[in-house]
Amino acid sequence: MTLDIITLQLFSGLSLCSILLLVGIGLSITFGLMGIINFAHGEFLMVGAYTAYMSQKILAFIPGGGYFFVALPLSFLIAGALGFLLEKVLIRYFYSKPYESILATWGLSLILQQLARNIFGANNVEVTAPVWLTEGIRISEGVQLPYNRLFIIGIAFTCLTGLWFYLYKTPGGRRMQAVMQNRSMATCMGINSRKVDALTFAIGSGLAGVAGCIVSLLGSIGPATGQNYILYAFLVVVLGGVGSLKGTIAGALIIGFALPFFEYMTTSSMGNVIVFILIILFLQKRPAGFITMQSRALD
Repeated sequence: MTLDIITLQLFSGLSLCSILLLVGIGLSITFGLMGIINFAHGEFLMVGAYTAYMSQKILAFIPGGGYFFVALPLSFLIAGALGFLLEKVLIRYFYSKPYESILATWGLSLILQQLARNIFGANNVEVTAPVWLTEGIRISEGVQLPYNRLFIIGIAFTCLTGLWFYLYKTPGGRRMQAVMQNRSMATCMGINSRKVDALTFAIGSGLAGVAGCIVSLLGSIGPATGQNYILYAFLVVVLGGVGSLKGTIAGALIIGFALPFFEYMTTSSMGNVIVFILIILFLQKRPAGFITMQSRALD
């Protein structure tokens, strides 16, 4: 394996890490806060991808692909609003009921996919990348770092920084952490845990929408786009530790780098098998993941 190939694999892994991180954070905080195993989380990614597609259609008059600067915040808002609505009408009835939530959200996933087929058709559609993302930085004769993947990494870093600031520097973020660590005590202290739940679910859904928006830069999108990433997002959460921001980052980095490496060394299918086996072996030793959430609750 040459240095050029190693560089390309590392860069490809870093961009995959960025997408998995945005999707995995939402899963991590919603499960850590509400005990919901959300199989419909990938469909919020799909919503973000179709938001980019519709923004391209409606705002085609903006020169230079400027529509994408509108699509990014819009994907967060639309996916977040959908998540907020679904939390109010469905998800709230399955708190701390992981088995029931699996069935309910799986059914919701099928409904949203079929709804997308009815609106946009069963065939995949293309999102044209802005012209300023069509080339890349050439660092050697055989290595070019595409601008679109650099952009994806930058967006993920920006969202991660914003989420960290919200969690640790704002009253809303502290309330979220309090409910996650000890719901009963937080409620006794006057925190409206139901409002925290709804807002948290909306934020997690919005981040998945942003992931879908940037995924549209890498290829065609369709009703099943979210399903291509949801399994790996669950692995990120399980590997890193539920409810832990640092753990989610660690899990995304490990899977994002390991998957392209093993796929290159073997085949695409065999690479997935090796990663799954290694994760199973790791969870035998650390079933709670890399980093467990610290709590003052007395069991």
